[in-house]
Amino acid sequence: MDQRKMMKLDCPLGNASLDCFLIEPGVSRGSVVICPGGGYDFCSLREADPVAHAFNRAGYHAFVLWYDCEEPPLGLEPARQLAWAVTELRRNADQWGVNPRKIAVCGFSAGAHLAGTLGALWQNDDLFTGSKAEERRPDALILSYPVVTAGKYANRQSFVNLAGADAASQQNFSLETMVTEQMPPTFIWHTMDDDEVPVQNALLLSRALMAVNVPQELHLFQNGVHGLSLATADTSDLANGRVPDGHVAKWFTLASEWLTAVFSSRKQAR
Repeated sequence: MDQRKMMKLDCPLGNASLDCFLIEPGVSRGSVVICPGGGYDFCSLREADPVAHAFNRAGYHAFVLWYDCEEPPLGLEPARQLAWAVTELRRNADQWGVNPRKIAVCGFSAGAHLAGTLGALWQNDDLFTGSKAEERRPDALILSYPVVTAGKYANRQSFVNLAGADAASQQNFSLETMVTEQMPPTFIWHTMDDDEVPVQNALLLSRALMAVNVPQELHLFQNGVHGLSLATADTSDLANGRVPDGHVAKWFTLASEWLTAVFSSRKQAR
């Protein structure tokens, strides 16, 4: 299957950009926007291009958002940049072969918090400009070891980068408190050994989704440090204990199968 990095688009908001990996341009298919992690301090290379190539091999167009991490506190600027990216896919759907009813966002760690933030807030026109709510709405979310809570189990630096040192301001970005019934179907995976973003983050989000009947799938793996990405050899980071793990790596197959089922339940765009 032909896969290539087709182009880079510069976001009009801040210093963000979008790398586009299209397969068989002109053929309408599902797409995934990828938000790498990095504690809202940087965007991880290990959670960017390798993940895009994996989604290409699974039959999806893939897009990597290099969202802005400069000059914290960042506030909602990364979320506005992600809204721009999803909107760009829909506005260029015919040219790029994007099915506008099959657009997922896949995030890792802080990038998963970013994906979840747009998933929770997409309908709020007061927070976003330059797009209509339906243009920026994700059709599905894939959240890998997500940063969620600003409470007891917080990855604190992520929330400092978003909101500054004030604890009350940080609470405004606590994802489990943002969830509504309009959240897209959500796939979550985490490892029990994660000591940077405790697994309670995933559990808190799952509980919030369940309370409002949002379709979800949750997978918890017993072993594995934070930041495993695909958990394959090409995303390993041996110095930090991120070793290939064939069992944990099955998260991608599980997520792909789940996404196929979610997308197949949606009517084809006309």
